[in-house]
Amino acid sequence: MSRTVAVIGGGYGGAAVAKALQAQADVVLIDPRDAFVNAAASLRALTQPDWAGNMFFPFETLLTQGEVKRDRAVSVDPGGVTLASGEHVPADYVVLATGSSYAYPAKPGSDSVAEALDDLRRTNKELRQSGKVLILGAGPVGLELAGEIKDAWPDKHVTIVDPGQELLAGFEPEVVEDLRGQLDALGVDVRLGTGLATTPSTEAGLAGAFTATTTGGDKITADIWFRAYGTSTNSDYLADGKLTTRTPQGQVPVTEYLNVVGHDHVYAVGDITDVAEAKMAGHAMRHAEVVVKNISAQLSGERPTATYAPQPVPSILLPLGRNGGVGQLPSPEGPTAASAAMVAEYKGADLFTGRFIEQFGPTA
Repeated sequence: MSRTVAVIGGGYGGAAVAKALQAQADVVLIDPRDAFVNAAASLRALTQPDWAGNMFFPFETLLTQGEVKRDRAVSVDPGGVTLASGEHVPADYVVLATGSSYAYPAKPGSDSVAEALDDLRRTNKELRQSGKVLILGAGPVGLELAGEIKDAWPDKHVTIVDPGQELLAGFEPEVVEDLRGQLDALGVDVRLGTGLATTPSTEAGLAGAFTATTTGGDKITADIWFRAYGTSTNSDYLADGKLTTRTPQGQVPVTEYLNVVGHDHVYAVGDITDVAEAKMAGHAMRHAEVVVKNISAQLSGERPTATYAPQPVPSILLPLGRNGGVGQLPSPEGPTAASAAMVAEYKGADLFTGRFIEQFGPTA
């Protein structure tokens, strides 16, 4: 008798789980979007809209044996998932994989590929006509956005503002020093330890000259600005408490097997988990590997044995355009710095597009 696995969310972790299990169970993938989105490519899609279609992979090519429901989950109970349409999807196993939200353009603002591409083309036009760019947030997203802008338009003046006192806090000094050197070489003006006294007078992503005042009293004049901070967990559908109680950050408590605590047939992967590690696509895909092994074991009548442990040191691949960037990777000897050439080879050149074509099929 076939079992049903309902996967809520078709991002990095959810898509990997759904594809891996479709031959063993009746997989139902629930997502309001019409395609898997490689969000790692969003910032290059902004600066190169003709290339932007490479970041979308239709769910139909991903799930050749499963079912895709283009809908939004509004509640989960131990027996299945209730959708916004009112339908209840009964399931033997449920995987929570709804990830997190982030300000556009780091993640698309639309559920439709066509509308997302229109948004990127429209914002690209605004950016092209802007000589001075202000980015709020010096985390990986803000830094990568600055690198993509400088790669596409070396003459644009880019300023990054962040109230934090250091770049890439927690990473090895040589990685941070390399990053600073590359930013200086690109001509990116990084101002740490300060924020803006008030939000810019124009809307984010729209061209229009403005002058902003920092909390230190300095004036910054720019033609367009972007927000590169603020993550929120996508877990509102669990607010009714029918399945679990969320943490104050909106995450769900999981066991070492990545079960939602109290439910041996409900799992969670990616940003929605309370696993103590940076929320990154790579971690979500490693979560997926564990969950696939455990559900596969249960489908075969065996006990799940695969466990997940966070990496003891932080890792990152941070491109600054197609050829620059810094990285830190784990090794038996401890954290190891990655050269710009290595970052470009593994990520910067195509932002994982080739990997996902191999895994999920052709792009939209």
